[in-house]
Amino acid sequence: MIVWIAFVVVVCIFLALDLFVFNRNAHVIDTKEASKYTALWVGIALLFTFGVYYIYDEGLIANPDNLGAWNAALKYLTGYLIELSLSIDNIFVIAVIFKSFGIPQKYQHRVLFWGIVGALVFRALMILFGVALISQVSWMTYVFGAFLLYTAFKMLTSHDEEFDPEQSAIYRYARKMFPVTDRLEGQKLFIVKMGKRIATPLFLALVVIELTDVLFALDSIPAILAITADPFLVFSSNILAIMGLRSMYFFLSNLLDKFQYIHYSLVAILAFVGIKMILVHHVHFPEWLSLGVIFLALTVGALFSHFYKATPADKKDQKETLNTEKDI
Repeated sequence: MIVWIAFVVVVCIFLALDLFVFNRNAHVIDTKEASKYTALWVGIALLFTFGVYYIYDEGLIANPDNLGAWNAALKYLTGYLIELSLSIDNIFVIAVIFKSFGIPQKYQHRVLFWGIVGALVFRALMILFGVALISQVSWMTYVFGAFLLYTAFKMLTSHDEEFDPEQSAIYRYARKMFPVTDRLEGQKLFIVKMGKRIATPLFLALVVIELTDVLFALDSIPAILAITADPFLVFSSNILAIMGLRSMYFFLSNLLDKFQYIHYSLVAILAFVGIKMILVHHVHFPEWLSLGVIFLALTVGALFSHFYKATPADKKDQKETLNTEKDI
């Protein structure tokens, strides 16, 4: 329990520093600043691999699967890389949402901050629920595996219209719950006017981003459960990937067109973990194989993006695929 408490406290400290110290004043986060924070968060997550090794080597936490320290560290690292890879999809949808609501870049960090806070809570609940299901009902691994294969197929074949946040059920329901102003009021999510509490476009963007992340979690959490059902490994790898999502968004949002084939890398990763989950009771997949598949898929996608530039029509189709894989 001490390890759990310490991990959550450290995460809260990082969040407080991020909001009240490093980004206290609204400003445009340029590529240079975003790259520094991205490197910082990825570095922290990778260094935590050694922390996981130490925790399990010293027996500082409950270990229901009797994992060795080295095996636990590899499972954490594999889970983290899967979550980080799947975040690329999320980043593109976030960019579409901000553009739709006309949110200036200098206010986007504040929306993403509160979106991350909400995502931490929702994902923690979903992780606990998913781990409990797998622990109590062994055949749920087949259900999760089939779901991941279906998601991979859907990502590969989807070619619907672009996702428009303002036409989504989430947006329409939020407008019914709160009176909304079309004007931005700095970083404020709400303003009080004539005694009424009125939501700003920042709040609407936050609601859509928050619930969209829940839908993405329906894919990402089963994906990491294919690697391990150890609660701490699932939770820590997921949370650290989410914590770095903000800086990665500002770093990658303007570069996504240059990596147009990464989408197919995500399809390959989801298909692999889906097959692994279905065969978990029959075939043992070593952790180095999972890591190798992730690295290979991302490397091939990056190389194809670099050497084989997509035509404008191809890019449009790929963006439609990314935007429509989640039916809000």
